[in-house]
Amino acid sequence: MTANPYEQNLNRTPANHQPLTPVTFLERAAKVYPNQTAIIHGNARYTYPEFYTRARRLASALASKYVGKGDTVSVMLANTPPMLEAHYGVPMTGAVLHSINTRLDAPIIAFQLDHADTKVLIVDREFSAVVKEALAQAKVKPLIIDYQDPEFPQDGEKLSYTEYEELVAGGDPEFAWKMPDDEWDAISLNYTSGTTGNPKGVVYHHRGAGLMCYSNTIATGMGRFPVYLWTLPMFHCNGWCFPWSLSTVAGTHVCLRWVRAKAMYDAIADHEVTHLSGAPIVMSVLLNAEPEECRKFHHTVAFNHAAAPPPQSVLNAMAAAGFKLTHLYGLTETYGPAVINEWNPAWNDLPPESIADKRIRQGVRYVTLEELTVMDPKTMTHVPADGETLGEVMFRGNNVMKGYLKNPKATDEAFAGGWFHSGDLGVMHPDGYIQLKDRSKDIIISGGENISSIEVEDVLYKHPAVAYCAVVAKPDEKWGETPCAFVELKSGESLSVEEIIAFCRERLAHYKCPRHVVFSEVPKTSTGKIQKFKLREMARD
Repeated sequence: MTANPYEQNLNRTPANHQPLTPVTFLERAAKVYPNQTAIIHGNARYTYPEFYTRARRLASALASKYVGKGDTVSVMLANTPPMLEAHYGVPMTGAVLHSINTRLDAPIIAFQLDHADTKVLIVDREFSAVVKEALAQAKVKPLIIDYQDPEFPQDGEKLSYTEYEELVAGGDPEFAWKMPDDEWDAISLNYTSGTTGNPKGVVYHHRGAGLMCYSNTIATGMGRFPVYLWTLPMFHCNGWCFPWSLSTVAGTHVCLRWVRAKAMYDAIADHEVTHLSGAPIVMSVLLNAEPEECRKFHHTVAFNHAAAPPPQSVLNAMAAAGFKLTHLYGLTETYGPAVINEWNPAWNDLPPESIADKRIRQGVRYVTLEELTVMDPKTMTHVPADGETLGEVMFRGNNVMKGYLKNPKATDEAFAGGWFHSGDLGVMHPDGYIQLKDRSKDIIISGGENISSIEVEDVLYKHPAVAYCAVVAKPDEKWGETPCAFVELKSGESLSVEEIIAFCRERLAHYKCPRHVVFSEVPKTSTGKIQKFKLREMARD
């Protein structure tokens, strides 16, 4: 057998092969753009060289505390400069960054700290009370580092004599950080919501995070020097990897401690924000702002939104307000968004209803995701691309997690058949675009018929009085399950149960219509996702 000439004496060496990692992007930006503003926070400003230096000082300080490969550094931080610095400084030591959801209660935080074997915990004063409670319940005893925001001081209790700014100041600005030994090395740890039990720890690797930076900038149309407003929590899938992505294009991070209408409008107008990301709830905050909270701006702002697509009325209002929307879809296990509704300009000439149908589709794979499909999860065969046949959305590629920390059973189940099983049910359209129909656990089976809760919700959102809604299964002696709709009305609006049901019956097959309607505030997560598990409990009662 003749040897392959392309494999002879053509070996991997340090000269031609280096691990992919997003950490190098910050080093490059600091060298190439020494005067470019990297971070804006209140009155504070950091250039890229200053950002890079602070990250190296943090890495040096952590290394002096014997933090290294295989260790976990947890952070309980708002969208502030230390959160950005941790995204670089922690992996510079070889350690793994664990960003904690700041809305969690003490028992879940304690579980995560123990499960992650947290060695160091950086805590913003705003969250000291819940963290103190969590530490009392946790088995681990990490080194606590206290952060008091100098721009927006907080009244919370100081939990440590080790202060963040003093720690960073004592670090070596020339710290010789190392590349990862392997791009498969873990860079971060993110936990799922854990709505049906303890959350699972999703492990990201350097390669996936690095590739996401290319995808994010392409997908969102970022040119050089974008100005990015942090409305998306950085604890959520590492801020969809944008803390790393912006360094590839020397963008400016505009930190936002709290998502408030006035603060957003002020930032957009004062700093000429070009991009922001978030769930539809952020749109609601912007659109429902009081007149005195609003500011005029004369440029278009790219808004990257995930979760369920908002109603057409909201899309129209956002466009009229100066925002250009890009619909993304993904999961914690896919580093955040890995699917984009790539808009074909030819669709602009379609009738309004057809355009609306195109907008609610999730779309096609990111450029750095190798495969995206819809399959029958039992037979692992592709469903027909007819826009009708239901299957499970599956992913394959470098933008899929390493797996679940210390949970081989869940990892094996998630990767069964060589694909990542999302748990989302959807269809494949003839043009290759996928569209979600439901979570597998959210499908309502009534009298043997499958009812998509998303389909019913889409109809409810067309009613001009509806602000938020969610449809879940309610146990029924005759039918097994029937749809139960939870409806949150817009301010000043009123509707009756009969009116809602009649509205649905005009637009849906009657068996799909809600038999029960509850008017109440719809519970949401800190990232704007509706908490259906809570609604299912309410429906059972």
